[in-house]
Amino acid sequence: MVGLTEAAEKRPPQISGGMKQRVSIARALAIRPQVLILDEPFGALDAITKEELQEELLKIWNDHRCTVLMITHDIDEALFLADRLVMMTNGPSATIGEILEIPFPRPRDRVQIMEDPEYYNLRNYALDFLFRRFAHDHDA
Repeated sequence: MVGLTEAAEKRPPQISGGMKQRVSIARALAIRPQVLILDEPFGALDAITKEELQEELLKIWNDHRCTVLMITHDIDEALFLADRLVMMTNGPSATIGEILEIPFPRPRDRVQIMEDPEYYNLRNYALDFLFRRFAHDHDA
């Protein structure tokens, strides 16, 4: 399911960080959950492995269609993977700030999305939201 057949006989210390992330996703999916919660699942990976695993996650989701709630600080990742982007206010008492509907059809193609002007409109809007939320008043 997560492309690790070639590593089936390896011991945990012998597998890469990307493989460990795939194992974590496979373990979570093994019980066929109705809701899958992922907290920064690709945060510790290099850019190439991160993109590969994002593609794998989309393939797995397409096969199993459970609800996925993913926490990420990566706007590009959110715009590529999500149907809705829920942007939170900052701080310990964070609340939902805004919700953006992501209009890109499925199945998704990264190159096609990144060539779409709406991608940059959404990306800039999300960046502006984050800048406004994290900007501090220096006069206080």
